[in-house]
Amino acid sequence: MNLLTSAEMREVERAADSAGLSYATMMQNAGGAVAAEILNRLPTGDAAVEVLILCGSGNNGGDGLVCAAALAERAQRENRALTVQVYLLRARESDDPLIAPLAAAEIAVMAQPDDEGLRLLRARLARADVIVDALLGTGAARTIEGPLRDLLHEVQVTRDRGVKTRRPGVLRGLPHAPAIVAVDGPTGMNYETGSLDANAVAADLTVTFHAAKRGHYCYPAAGARGELVVAPIGIASLTPTDGRLWTALNPPARISVVDDAWVRERLPRRASDANKGSHGRALIVAGSHDYPGAPALCAGAAYRAGAGLVTLAVPEAGRLAVAAVIPEAVYVPQTVSGLEKLSGIAAALVGPGLGRGDTGRAALGAFMAAMVHLRTAVRGVVFDADALNILAEDEALLEYRLSDLSAVLTPHPGEMARLTSLPVAEIQADRIGHASRLSRECGAVVVLKGANTVIASRDGQIMVLDSANPALATAGTGDVLAGAIVGLMAQGLRPFDAAVCGAALHARAGELWRDAHGDSGLLASDLLPLLPAARRAIMLAP
Repeated sequence: MNLLTSAEMREVERAADSAGLSYATMMQNAGGAVAAEILNRLPTGDAAVEVLILCGSGNNGGDGLVCAAALAERAQRENRALTVQVYLLRARESDDPLIAPLAAAEIAVMAQPDDEGLRLLRARLARADVIVDALLGTGAARTIEGPLRDLLHEVQVTRDRGVKTRRPGVLRGLPHAPAIVAVDGPTGMNYETGSLDANAVAADLTVTFHAAKRGHYCYPAAGARGELVVAPIGIASLTPTDGRLWTALNPPARISVVDDAWVRERLPRRASDANKGSHGRALIVAGSHDYPGAPALCAGAAYRAGAGLVTLAVPEAGRLAVAAVIPEAVYVPQTVSGLEKLSGIAAALVGPGLGRGDTGRAALGAFMAAMVHLRTAVRGVVFDADALNILAEDEALLEYRLSDLSAVLTPHPGEMARLTSLPVAEIQADRIGHASRLSRECGAVVVLKGANTVIASRDGQIMVLDSANPALATAGTGDVLAGAIVGLMAQGLRPFDAAVCGAALHARAGELWRDAHGDSGLLASDLLPLLPAARRAIMLAP
């Protein structure tokens, strides 16, 4: 699924209007889609349901007004016990073409300027089973204040009361009432970056139109969208013969959501006559006196992701301990002489557990020196953990050598902050933008870890995982991810594909563990035996 920016969506709508699908028709289709989603989730029977639609003064509010009329019309046609009411942030003109159908359907319309002390709003909210948020849409990014802030405060109080009293929900799939249904996205959501205003009310269900937007998959906004439904509004069915118009309606896919089909198409297959040499050899330079477990996690993940051979460069003092856990690996010292002797290395990983002191710097230096001899055969290098921290202090190395190595950088937000000299909060406020920028600047694939991991390539391609799993918030899970990526790269995947597929396998393994055990208590090593199961689940997914 491709993600659009707000600007791209506006261009698509302009092209659709030029192709004969008017803005008015698109609004009718959008409002009707929200109404259909609500009605299709209502239970059959005679139970009375009250819907309150909160409408702003822009196009998002227009979608809400259309939704109100569509709900009333279909409820009457199907003889449903449905009451619809509309609350306007600002009064609309009496000759507004979107207001007339509401009067004809006898839908009560109230406006906030006429509601002294918000008494009418509180009364309507108290009875509502469903609240539709059609206040601000994709074009809004301003801070919420004034009357809108007051309105949202009342909605939040009502929502909290319903959750605390466990008032049963009426919409199928949504557990409590009142259910909050957002039109395009919760008011206060930034559709470009995923930031979220402090006054925003989280939705239980979001209905957006034609295509999802970047902010739907970036936290914190992604955590406030609830279930996401992408509804068609007639744009996709347009087939203009004009080439420029066709291109405007179908912008190039720069940002997309990772799905099973994409990963399945790229995961390495194993022939029936395969041998260990058929699936690549990975080199992993990892571990130190303080972090002896990192090499075992990385190597275990590389093997579980399908690599045929793994060579571990670990400190001499800890080699026996690591070998007891990973007896399948070949072991070499973390020195230039030890690494230069290697041959047949298809991909490499450096950094986990190295430490940021002299020993870690020496190990990274030895690896970089050895790569002068090895890189002609190496498809790519994963830089993780302490290798990133050391690189962050060497701008020349970061800017000039990484593109030569077909590098993959796998920072968490703190490491990303050090690489970019930006605060963590600024990184998190625009994860897609910062990952893409660093990728272009240093010529490497960037895997920005965290809720809904972002993978960016230097040619502008960006993919986002739809996976946020608090069970993975524990030490060592990043080592497993890095090991899975290098294991896939060793089998022939190009760096970007290996990064996306490795992140997908890692996320699915985490989901399998969470489904069995909950969202706390996972050990990073628990993921290792689940990686093959994750691969199988993706290969068999519909």
